[in-house]
Amino acid sequence: MSLNMIIAFVMGFVVVIGSIVSATDRPSMFIDIPSIIVVFGGTFVTLFISFELKTALAALKLVGQSFRRHKDSEMSLKDEVGRIVRWGYIIQKNGLQGLENEVTEQLREENPFLAYGADLVVTGYTGAEIKQILTYMMESEAERAKGPVDALKKMGGDAPAFGMMGTLIGLVIMLGSMGGDPSAIGPSMAVALITTFYGIILARIILIPIGTKISARSDKTTFKENLEMEGLVLLAERKSPRYIQDKINSFVDVSEQFLIDRDLNNNTSNQTSSNA
Repeated sequence: MSLNMIIAFVMGFVVVIGSIVSATDRPSMFIDIPSIIVVFGGTFVTLFISFELKTALAALKLVGQSFRRHKDSEMSLKDEVGRIVRWGYIIQKNGLQGLENEVTEQLREENPFLAYGADLVVTGYTGAEIKQILTYMMESEAERAKGPVDALKKMGGDAPAFGMMGTLIGLVIMLGSMGGDPSAIGPSMAVALITTFYGIILARIILIPIGTKISARSDKTTFKENLEMEGLVLLAERKSPRYIQDKINSFVDVSEQFLIDRDLNNNTSNQTSSNA
């Protein structure tokens, strides 16, 4: 689980609930089932109307996934650079057969993009051909990921609108009651205001932040895959490990750079222990 995501999410609700509790001795007045139905029900209805079923379900799945630790957040770019540099030495020593032996089932599960790219190198494609194929692959992945994120962000825009719809419903009920029982005015006004409150909470604490987080994760994955693609192209062109090191290090922050003279032995021992 992503601890920072959980803490931030809990803190958001603590701020809201704490403000309510400190401002009134009747916090239960902020719980209104009809308002919840209008805001949440309306927002989900527009999701399934606006998007294909597969995209809508994928968007809802992203809400749960956002609380999990992202695999690319756990992975050091320095380790990725080190892996590709090490592959450069393996190709120098054992040829493409040596690289083929590095593409394990574990790698295919953990990083299918890198494993697929290594397969292309082993097959004998040129650097330009590998770059073209992997670029198409990245673009397709990005396009597939864009739909569910757009759906989440649209839900974030729709939720306040349904809050306003609930407000209008409450106002109509309130105005219709003004000539009759005056005691009905208070509850009607509460519904009118609470639905707007729910719409803002759903949009600004849940849907829009989650959509933004998923977009940021997608951008990080694309950056990592660009780095890996460049390394694979250099492997296909039989560039020296030091050239590969210097070229790929230009992608990353100085603190994440891999240096052969400093890090290669440590990287090799780490790889060996992880494969043991």
